Amino acid sequence: MYLFLVVGIYILFAKIFVDWNRWREFYPTIQFYIICNLLYNFVFYQHTLWRYKAVTLPWLNHTLIEITFSFFIIPVVLIIYLQYYPRRKKRFIYMGVWIAYFSFIEVLFEKKGLFIYENDWNVWWSTLFNLITFSIIRIHYKDHLVGILVSIPIVIILLLFFHPSLHELK
Repeated sequence: MYLFLVVGIYILFAKIFVDWNRWREFYPTIQFYIICNLLYNFVFYQHTLWRYKAVTLPWLNHTLIEITFSFFIIPVVLIIYLQYYPRRKKRFIYMGVWIAYFSFIEVLFEKKGLFIYENDWNVWWSTLFNLITFSIIRIHYKDHLVGILVSIPIVIILLLFFHPSLHELK
């Protein structure tokens, strides 16, 4: 049931805060995020770093929650984030607010048993990951190729640190 509430809140955010006349401007970065997120879920399918857990409906699992997150919530979040991104002076504060917001929501969901950390992942890794993610989102929005190129070493580092089959190769 909480998933419907969260989606409803983000639909409301979309109605209030999103300038839908500009959606094409943000579309490549939304696609980039969705592809990366789904790729993470594919690569780490047998060894998740975090997962969603539904407590209300037995058929609602991590995969369905992740798809909802990827295709309904994230596009709204990214458009709002990029649409209101400030010029020079306030950008670090702005990004910090978004990182704190996402980290707070994650901690709240974890306390409620709706978000599970696994395989040495924790809120501190997530906060660092949020910092990297919001930075790369902005980079990708400004220059798609640079955003992709910056992402590649980060993905490699995450794989080396957290993917068990790569540890066995050592």
